[in-house]
Amino acid sequence: MSGWPEPVTLTGPHATLVPLAVEHHDALVAATRDGELWRLWYTAVPSPEGMAAEIERRLALAASGSMRPFTVLDATGTVVGMTTYMHIDARHRRVEIGSTWTARRAQRTALNTQCKRLLLGHAFEQLGCIAVEFRTHRLNTQSRRAIERLGAQLDGILRAHQIASDGTVRDTAVYSITAAEWPAVRSHLDWQLARPRD
Repeated sequence: MSGWPEPVTLTGPHATLVPLAVEHHDALVAATRDGELWRLWYTAVPSPEGMAAEIERRLALAASGSMRPFTVLDATGTVVGMTTYMHIDARHRRVEIGSTWTARRAQRTALNTQCKRLLLGHAFEQLGCIAVEFRTHRLNTQSRRAIERLGAQLDGILRAHQIASDGTVRDTAVYSITAAEWPAVRSHLDWQLARPRD
């Protein structure tokens, strides 16, 4: 399973995920400025000044086989964020979907649901994953509600799990969707994407 999962482009009506590349730097800087997301203390969104280092970090993890990073484009082809398969475990066919951020203008739209539908579909249907995880700060209620709306179940809280960049200690909420749950979750996400929006 060397190189699992392979780089891939995933496309849907509301979003396209392309393999992260150094050439995406300027567009990602513009996206992160929309909402100044790096100022949220409970997230790890790269600042404009830190974007090059973050791209380099993600590409290095991709080279080591522990991450498969994507640049997120909206329906018009405009770069609006980043996401990844991370903590890749090829032997046990598990991945985590994480290190995700989206420009403010694309939040609370069909884009996030589409991204998760693409990533989950690829993970379960092409990669044969037995489970997909999601992790977030215990206090990041917006992220936790979004994960729960996908149909993921809370596995538990890893208390005092990590030290954040500001020195605070993070409790991590761990969620997952299993392969057995995927058909129902898929139907739910397809319904969410098909329903009329204001």
